[in-house]
This record gives sequence, C-alpha cells and structure tokens, in this order.
Amino acid sequence: MEIQKFTKDKANKYKVLIDNESYTLYDDVIVKYNLISKKEIDRKFLDEVLSYNDELVSYYESIKYINKRLRCEKEIVEFLRKKDIDNKTIKDTITKLRDNKFINDEIYVKSFITDQINLSNNGPHKIRKQLIKLELDENLINEYLNKVASEEWLDRIEKIVSKKIKLNHSNSAYILKAKLQNELVNLGYDKESIIDVLNHISIDDAEIRENEYNKIRKSLEKKYSGQELEYKIKEKLYRKGFRVGE
Repeated sequence: MEIQKFTKDKANKYKVLIDNESYTLYDDVIVKYNLISKKEIDRKFLDEVLSYNDELVSYYESIKYINKRLRCEKEIVEFLRKKDIDNKTIKDTITKLRDNKFINDEIYVKSFITDQINLSNNGPHKIRKQLIKLELDENLINEYLNKVASEEWLDRIEKIVSKKIKLNHSNSAYILKAKLQNELVNLGYDKESIIDVLNHISIDDAEIRENEYNKIRKSLEKKYSGQELEYKIKEKLYRKGFRVGE
C-alpha cells in the first residue's frame, strides 16, 4: 500500500491519501508511526495506525465534550456510543480520562448540587435521584447533600411559596396550599418541611373569593334568585375551596 499524499486539515489533523483512499489522522499518529518517512505500508500496519487514531478520536472528542461543562462517566460513555466508538476504546478512554483527572466523581457531585441550588428550584430528593440516575456513588451523593444545611432547604421552600402566593389570582387558600404541597413534593422536598412552612403562612384570599363570588353570581342569577341563589353560589365557592358562611 502506497502513502501518496499528506494534506493539512483542521487543527491537529491531516488527510492522508493511501492507495487513493483518504484517511483523516491526528498529527500524533503521524509522528508516532513516522508516516512522513514511509512510502509503503501493509494492511496490518495500517490497521494498527487506524486503531490508535480511533483511540485519539475518542479521547480528544471526550475532552471537547468535557470542556463545554463538567461531565460524569455515564454521560461520556453515552456520548461516545453515539459516535459509534467501540466498547474497548470507550473503556480505555474512560481510564485515561480518570488518570488525567478529566473525570472526578467527587468534584462532579459537588458541582452538580451547587448548580441545582443556584439555578433550579429542585429539592434534595430530586437532586439525589438525578445523580443516582447518572450512576454516581450514593454514599458520595449523600455526603455532599448532607453538607447543605436544613435551613437552606427551608429557605428555598419559603421563597417558592412566597412567589406562588404573589402570582395567585384564582385559587382559594385551601386549594393553593394543596397545589403548593404537591408541587414541592414533586420538586423533591421533605413533606414534613413543606407542611411546616405552609402551616406558618397565612394566605389572604378575600379579594379572590369576592371576585369568584361575583363571577358565579353573574352566571347563576338568570336561573336562580333569593336564598336559592345564595345557596348555589356558596356551594360552588365551597367546591373551589373557599370558606363559606362567614
């Protein structure tokens, strides 16, 4: 097999023409196998060259992927599989990335928890589930979650509740608290902490109740009147979670 031509490609790659077939190789490969000085090679030698080049592709693509943001092992493995990298090469790449400190589970877990606290409303249980799904060590996850003070989670619950109350224009206090409890549980907060916060918060729904009363009255007054009308209005208000009879 004849090496016919070298052409500089992007970054640290070259296109190498061998028996009229083009191969894109890293310059590391060309140096390692001294290809510049060779005119003729055999199939076995080419296969070895290509195999080493595949290892470099896997490794360098992984580093580019990591440079965008911190990655854990599972994310990198899935990334490489999408690029049709074989399992042995992926395994070797992961080992090399760990040896060179590009993969560090402790740093990843710590950073992930910090980002979730700063950039999301998620609570500890949801954060834990996300990290476990990434196949990270549960003891390590718990260690760093336990470093977050319980007051931090309570403060987050209070801020979410306060914001939702300000945005509420249609729900009764009873319905709103029920919705908030369900939402906060889904976000991964402790149910006991949620209930404690909600029990210490007063929601004034008088204005909303009055608006609902007027809307319901307008929709029913053509069909009902007097005490029957008031009864029907109170019945609908009760179903919406408003206190009636005051």
